Amino acid sequence: MGAEGPRLPTAAERRRPPVIGPGHTFATVTDKISTIVLTRPTTPGWLAGFLVSFSLMMLLFYAIGYLLLEGVGVWGINIPVGWGFAIVNFVWWIGIGHAGTLISAILLLLNQKWRTSINRFAEAMTLFAVASAGLFPLLHLGRPGLFYWLLPYPSTMGVWPQFRSPLVWDVFAVSTYFTVSLLFWFVGLIPDLATLRDRAETRAARILYGILAMGWRGSAMHWHRYQTAYLLLAGLAAPLVVSVHTVVSLDFAVGIIPGWHSTIFPPYFVAGAIYSGFAMVLTLAIPLRAAYGLEDFITMRHLENMAKVMLATGLIVAYGYAMELFMAWYSGNTYEGFTAWNRIVGPYWPAYWALILCNVVIPQLLWFKRVRTKVPVLFVLSLTVNLGMWLERFVIVVTSLHRDFLPSSWGMYTATRWDWAVFVGSMGLFLTLLFLFIRFLPMISIFEMRELVSETEAGSSD
Repeated sequence: MGAEGPRLPTAAERRRPPVIGPGHTFATVTDKISTIVLTRPTTPGWLAGFLVSFSLMMLLFYAIGYLLLEGVGVWGINIPVGWGFAIVNFVWWIGIGHAGTLISAILLLLNQKWRTSINRFAEAMTLFAVASAGLFPLLHLGRPGLFYWLLPYPSTMGVWPQFRSPLVWDVFAVSTYFTVSLLFWFVGLIPDLATLRDRAETRAARILYGILAMGWRGSAMHWHRYQTAYLLLAGLAAPLVVSVHTVVSLDFAVGIIPGWHSTIFPPYFVAGAIYSGFAMVLTLAIPLRAAYGLEDFITMRHLENMAKVMLATGLIVAYGYAMELFMAWYSGNTYEGFTAWNRIVGPYWPAYWALILCNVVIPQLLWFKRVRTKVPVLFVLSLTVNLGMWLERFVIVVTSLHRDFLPSSWGMYTATRWDWAVFVGSMGLFLTLLFLFIRFLPMISIFEMRELVSETEAGSSD
């Protein structure tokens, strides 16, 4: 299979947005996806969204600059709540980044064809979410310029990181996850970059896409090497889905703080990460398919399958909540029991009951096919789950710290405007990168869609 379809359209045909009907062909698939990048003019909607996102990203940079000048005291953290929004947002963003690798790697290894329409922007979402997540631990250090102390650099003084600390494990887990995800995403893009190179109408675009395509010509040797590399990277990425959020959960589980010291945290966190990740994929996929007319590619089957995955992982998360309460009672540990009760009726009870409503009660609507096939309802449900998963991380972090062993050490945590500025600004960074991605790179894999079309046509001819 070459980098092009069987027929190259004329310049006039490329400018005219093609309409894809029930019978897809190589040419229509390539035209429909590449036109969004190459010939479709910048729409007012894209420009407005980009300007809002860019403004929020500038807010992030301003807040970071003020934070570096004044110190982490501008945040709401205190004693005993030494961890606040920074760690809450870090865990939330890392969780969002899980769906991309799951869709791309694990579903590829399981030969699930329905991943084809959503894997590209899900992979991009992973990279942008991890980039947003990586900011928070660095800023939480207080002295971000010394972050390299967490790495095993050649220290002549023999001062090495404390490798028994899960915070150091985070550095290795997240950096490995980001590196493998980036390679996996870029390798998957190479055939499509060659298609954009060959179809681009300006010399600058041809040069840029040509450099990124790395000399791809679609020869049999190129495809052989590509498929080998892609499968190897999928095999490397698959265990990272489990390992990364497991390591993140150990930040809490290895501590002796009541409410954290629990063996259920690793699987519970992984399920929660996939839960929030698929919710974010739905949050992005639904507006994208409407804005760019991609209903033929991102069909109701894709949305319904993602809703089913959300339902399954949501039930695992609900089981984790139930086990936390059960073990707090069954263990007979006074402090664990108090922490569970404090979450239910303590000062932060609205956050706890809101997360139960968002993560357990409302998602039960997904049992009904009528709900799973209603696009506006699915969009609202995905936003609800994203909110609920953020509240879950808030409750885990704050309610376990603000009242622990000694009543004389108790305190309250309240986020300041700088906490909110960094959090909202990180959303701006995420969305800015996403807007640039959908404008300059194909958000759906062209060559994988063409393979799917050829398989469908072969099956129908048989």
